[in-house]
Amino acid sequence: MADGTVSPNLALNQLVAQRRAEGDPIVHLGFGEARLPAFGPLMEGLVGAADRNAYGPVAGGLAVRTAVAGYFGRRGLPTDPDQVVVAPGSKPLLMALQLTAVGDLLLPQPAWNTYAPQARLAGKRAFGVPLPDECGGVPDPAALKETIDAARTLGHDPRVLVLTLPDNPTGTLASPALIREICAIAETEDLLIVSDEIYRDVVHDPALPVLSPAEVAPRRTVVTTGLSKSLALGGWRIGAARFPGGPWGTRLREGVVSVASEVWSTLAAPMQAVATYAFDEPAELRAWRAKAARLHGAVARAVHGIMVSAGANCRPPVGAFYVYPDFEPVRERLAKHGVTDSPSLFQHLLDVHGIAVLAGHHLGDSRQALRFKAATSMLYGDTEAEQQQALDAANPVALPHVKQVLATLEKSFNALCA
Repeated sequence: MADGTVSPNLALNQLVAQRRAEGDPIVHLGFGEARLPAFGPLMEGLVGAADRNAYGPVAGGLAVRTAVAGYFGRRGLPTDPDQVVVAPGSKPLLMALQLTAVGDLLLPQPAWNTYAPQARLAGKRAFGVPLPDECGGVPDPAALKETIDAARTLGHDPRVLVLTLPDNPTGTLASPALIREICAIAETEDLLIVSDEIYRDVVHDPALPVLSPAEVAPRRTVVTTGLSKSLALGGWRIGAARFPGGPWGTRLREGVVSVASEVWSTLAAPMQAVATYAFDEPAELRAWRAKAARLHGAVARAVHGIMVSAGANCRPPVGAFYVYPDFEPVRERLAKHGVTDSPSLFQHLLDVHGIAVLAGHHLGDSRQALRFKAATSMLYGDTEAEQQQALDAANPVALPHVKQVLATLEKSFNALCA
């Protein structure tokens, strides 16, 4: 993104805000924000720590690093506080990793639109690898091996593999068997795994197994997370990373801390207080987070049903708050509306139907494909009162304001595919 352009999801969010200010009734599905009011105790903690205005350790204070270590330990990853770094969001940590780790990037295709630009900013190449049929967030194992071999034949040096569990943009979760297969390739090919697990606590069904690559390949996996998605704190910017034990992990962590010292200095002290409370996971916070995950699942499944009924292929969402429909089965019908590729699908939905989505080609997908990401978390209401009502509802899709916007989507996509 060194050409001066803004990241496409942020640019789209600004465009929608402008269009709405001009009076256009846009249904916004193009921005991955957990559109919910902040949990009360988190706000109280932030206010209570507002007097903490001194700089602190670059990696974060011991209290917050201990809390993050406990968070990972409860997920099967025993962690020492000295393996942890906190930062103003997980995005800076991912960038610092790109600046620190040696080698080009391998990533699923499609993938979150930040990974590849960060690699390019770090002077690296990014190699997209197609997804397996059953999920996103990980590359197809056979295609991964082929991509590594082809890149090395051409003189490139792919050594960093990004995985997303659960996945943005597909809302799916890779199975434990698939994670083990990917980790075996990483071991054979000597790859560093960066496991972006910011949506781990947004799995819709708590019984669904989540296997972190750090459990399978502990010495070569860095895990990143944050509070933007599971606790709807995107604007507060709180992220954390867990580094492997041993010399390689220590060198990576030292490199990231070095970058941090020149870029963001430290996570703001009030935010460290919030993070300490959040990563300690008291019972009342776990209950709020579980309620949010149920809401995310209910609305994502409703939007998935609308897309499939209209004629799209779409993997069923099981985590996060996205669906990633493919309208290839109805390409001929869409062509009657002048829709022939990803950009024209985006433009038609925005201009004709007032629906904003993130076009698939911004996520590394083919420009000719008829795919996009829809962020279903934007449908909970335009006011905090409506959002709170959705969060508290046993059946949020039956609420009048949610039901109305879902009906609008259904009408629009049925008309598009007629």
